[in-house]
Amino acid sequence: MGDNYYTVKYGDKWASRREGASKVSKIFDTQKEAMAYSKKQADKNQSEHRIQDKNGNFRAADSYGNDPYPPKG
Repeated sequence: MGDNYYTVKYGDKWASRREGASKVSKIFDTQKEAMAYSKKQADKNQSEHRIQDKNGNFRAADSYGNDPYPPKG
């Protein structure tokens, strides 16, 4: 499983950020554009994509990795 990707608010714009990175990967004018890019990166890396709302709270997450079903535990 690769690095997780986040769609985050970035000033008055939106950005994609790789987990653990000190800087954003790419900046976009709209959340929709940032989400599409982050989703593509997460899918390519078989990782998770988390989406931040305009208030800074994470509102959704999608996993593109090898999630066992049912989960262990």
